[in-house]
Amino acid sequence: MSESFSDPDYEAVFQALPGMIALLTPELVYADVNEEFLRMAGRRREEVVGRYLFDVFPDNPNDPASTGMRNLAASLRRVLETGERDAMALQRYDVEVPDRPGVWEERYWSPCNAPVLGADGKVELLVHRVEEVTELIRARGPGDDRDRVLEAELYTRARELQEVNDRLRQAHARDRKVALALQEAMLPTSRQTLHHRAAVRYRPAVGALHVCGDWYDLVDLVGGHRVGVSVGDVVGHGLAAAGVMGQLRSALSAASRVAEGPAQALDVLGRYAHVVDGAESATAVTTFIDFDHGTLTYSSAGHPPPMLVHPDGRVECLDKATDPPLDARPDPMPRPQAATTFTSGATLALYTDGLVERRREDIDTGLTRLAESLARHREDGPEALADAVLLELLPPGGATDDTALVIVRL
Repeated sequence: MSESFSDPDYEAVFQALPGMIALLTPELVYADVNEEFLRMAGRRREEVVGRYLFDVFPDNPNDPASTGMRNLAASLRRVLETGERDAMALQRYDVEVPDRPGVWEERYWSPCNAPVLGADGKVELLVHRVEEVTELIRARGPGDDRDRVLEAELYTRARELQEVNDRLRQAHARDRKVALALQEAMLPTSRQTLHHRAAVRYRPAVGALHVCGDWYDLVDLVGGHRVGVSVGDVVGHGLAAAGVMGQLRSALSAASRVAEGPAQALDVLGRYAHVVDGAESATAVTTFIDFDHGTLTYSSAGHPPPMLVHPDGRVECLDKATDPPLDARPDPMPRPQAATTFTSGATLALYTDGLVERRREDIDTGLTRLAESLARHREDGPEALADAVLLELLPPGGATDDTALVIVRL
């Protein structure tokens, strides 16, 4: 027999949670704190809620070496910027004794900060959880000198680890900035080929190292009103992947201009990929669009299939010419190629796997989700359609893989 339960009183749950827990706004103002937080901090609710975090708990002005405020501020900024949880190393963060101005008490904290995301994927609140370990440090008796030495060593190593992690984050942030700039320079910025018919989007993955594996390209083709549209994906992230991406995109762009069809262009690219370090398992799909005859020819090297959305809402998955990734065919056999027709007003979507793949989810689920979104917004212009698809398919906190999307109104 099943029991029915009323909705939990989450305010009561929050107040009863063990450990010191506070909710902060993105401006680092206390929105709420639980009872344990007030008890351990020795503060009244009106002394905390509605006030700026570091006005309530500033650094000890009598200790020039204190870094608790700076370290905590850096952690909270990371959570706001990345939308990801950040666990801090053990901190010494002295607190002014309530009702004794100017008297500071040595305290040890183990903080963890986590985001609360809104419907738009932006951080609306920060959960600031603190484990108070001061009593553990103080619990040793006068004869426990060895334990005190070990504790001091542990604290010192924790601080050193945090400093190393901070330097790594700074290095990763620099790499990310350089990689994004490199990608922006290498990817086509002008869409004069298709004028208002096309919209392109690129979203780097969440995290400092996850960037620059995906690419797209749009090129004019010889003979009539013909255009080539391609997307690809390089395995790996960071500057190395950005370099490989640039080589493959440029090679396919050149091959497409002289190839008889998309299969031949990918065949040339595959042969080139054999001599490019880092191109192993790279994927690509290219389409040749003939606007004069209303035909679309395509070929894929291990890449997710393009979607063709007809004006009546029918979605055609272009999966009739799929072959292994670029560097996975040692034989000289030509790659497959297929063709379909379209009418004016149809929409073509090319994308990379970051748009449709999710952990512990079958790829067909993501493909179905994409097809439904494209059909639902098919009457929107390319720019609005691209935005709607990204909003509906990407996780609120950002994807864990790069995402490229090209929308073409045929």
